[in-house]
Amino acid sequence: MIEEPSSATPDRLDSWKDIASYLKRDVSTVQRWEKREGMPVHRHLHDKLGSVYAYPTELDAWRHERSFAEDNNSGPIEPHSAVSALQKSRRWFLWLAAALGVVTLAGTLVWLLDRAEYFWRNPLSNARFVRLTDFEGSEHAAAISRDGKFVAFLSDRDGPVDAWVTQVGTGQFHNLTRGKVRELVNPDVRTIGFSPDTTLVTLWNRRLNASNAADIGVWAVPTLGGEPKPYLETAAELDWSSDGTRLVYHTSARGDPLFVNERTRQAERKIFAGPSGLHCHFPVWSPDDAFIYFVYGAPPNEMDIWRIDPAGGVPERITSHNSRVSHPTFLNRRTLLYLATAADGTGPWLYGLDIKRRNTRQISFGVEGYTSLAASADGRRLVVTVANPTRTLWRMPVSNQVAEESAASRVTLPTIRGRAPRLGAGYLLYVSSRSDAEGIWKLADGTATELWGVAGARVIGGPAVAPDGQRIAFSAEERGRKRMYVMNSDGSAARRLPESLEPQGTPAWAPNGKSIAVAARINGAPCLATVSVDGQTFMPLVSEFAADPAWSSDGAFLVYSGPNVGTTFQVRVVSADGRAQLAPNITLSRGARRLAILPGQRALVVSRGEMNHKNFWVIDLESGRERQLTNFGRNFVIGDFDVSADGREIVFDREQDNSDIVMIDR
Repeated sequence: MIEEPSSATPDRLDSWKDIASYLKRDVSTVQRWEKREGMPVHRHLHDKLGSVYAYPTELDAWRHERSFAEDNNSGPIEPHSAVSALQKSRRWFLWLAAALGVVTLAGTLVWLLDRAEYFWRNPLSNARFVRLTDFEGSEHAAAISRDGKFVAFLSDRDGPVDAWVTQVGTGQFHNLTRGKVRELVNPDVRTIGFSPDTTLVTLWNRRLNASNAADIGVWAVPTLGGEPKPYLETAAELDWSSDGTRLVYHTSARGDPLFVNERTRQAERKIFAGPSGLHCHFPVWSPDDAFIYFVYGAPPNEMDIWRIDPAGGVPERITSHNSRVSHPTFLNRRTLLYLATAADGTGPWLYGLDIKRRNTRQISFGVEGYTSLAASADGRRLVVTVANPTRTLWRMPVSNQVAEESAASRVTLPTIRGRAPRLGAGYLLYVSSRSDAEGIWKLADGTATELWGVAGARVIGGPAVAPDGQRIAFSAEERGRKRMYVMNSDGSAARRLPESLEPQGTPAWAPNGKSIAVAARINGAPCLATVSVDGQTFMPLVSEFAADPAWSSDGAFLVYSGPNVGTTFQVRVVSADGRAQLAPNITLSRGARRLAILPGQRALVVSRGEMNHKNFWVIDLESGRERQLTNFGRNFVIGDFDVSADGREIVFDREQDNSDIVMIDR
């Protein structure tokens, strides 16, 4: 505070000394005040010595103003203080605006880069791949415990397919089932897993009951060894919630209905079921238990990932592959891995899905495909089945004796692999692939020629040869569109049939060569229809799911495969005018849809047996009598086939997985 001056106040102070005395300060202080704080001091005009004078009244006014400012903690009043404060405010505003602009620009740039997946990182980059098995034969269906310490899988190392387990890092493997559980293989579901506490290994199992029908259920065997026992009867596959209090499962009834159950199994509720012909597979809980993700569609090659609230409701589609999709597995709350075939039919490859942005990326490449996938709870360890499958062509005579493997001889091909063989007049058709396409090849006189192939295309099923051997019909998918084609047997004059007809499998020529039967969708609805060769007319025969028709020799009727129910389907018969026909009760396992009628007979050639092991049989359509044609070993897996025009030979493709279990350590 400035001290009060003396009571005797002069009219004018004529020097620095008088001013200092009046304000009771030293000369240097008042000179500083005059210079820095605007104290009212006047200078004589034209006074080169710089003498000053001041008026006490002005000093008093200045003193009180200064005193008031100090009392309010606002510090000394600078000259032009209002202007200075305004300049500072402007500078602060400009700095703030610039800073906000930089932040906004940076945020926009980050958003754009994120949308462009600039920050995307392959979840398997820098991961270590460790081959866990190197057995002879094939391994299937890898699973890993939640803590990442145990791995279970299926293997035919000891002959029959059994469940095996290993503790990671020990190099020791233990056969858990030892032939006690007969049928364990089903590539369309997750067949093996662990209980939440890792004490049990759960197994898909199919048994034949007294009426020869298939009973599907989940069994369990102690991880450290013991007797297999039923775990969840009627269920095809299951998954426990992350907290272990609820489980989701589906049965093998029509539409694969999904159920959610409490641990006590007292609060079971059905949350979804598809229509006949569609299936719900591979259910899995999200890490926060907010959704159940599952694979839904028409197996095997028209599937996608969907999700549904555990309380039920309308499911939401997550991916758009419309291909073979399987094994959804979470790495964390945002990243879902799964397996899917590419648009050209190659794979299955490993894909990653960003749940938040719904973006998918293929994250595996090469020549080896993946057939199973599982992850530990923390996502740090994954196990996959890595396969390098091959398909080779074989032929064998048909006789009254049961043929052993030695009766079959391999067909030498100049291409890498072959599938879906068909016999023509002096030639053999088959499907093979090159680098960017799958096409139809013709083998005649030891020379193979590609008749049809389009980049990125995939042949659906196999080709069909007209009765005169001069024309070929087939179905193919190009860029997501399915079309049926007819061409000459030399590959010329290929043309599409009507686009309104969406074929779903292998076509079949009528014996008169004037029409073709094919399972299809017309305006989205499944049917079995006949189409004229010129494509001008078509007639629906069956208004339901159907697959792989075959004509009788006289053209009076067709046989076809009905919809899958669980792991089986019924063989059905329809007349040429669309009327249903009575037929023996023929039930076949999934993977055996190809049907052929012996020439001049009402006898059907089928492949019959377990999911992963079948043999050729002949079934009389009138009496129902059956006769086994082959007795191949378990490692001899039959795929597609055809019967010669005289009924004396069968040509078929043989499938070999050549697979092993690999651990991916992240």
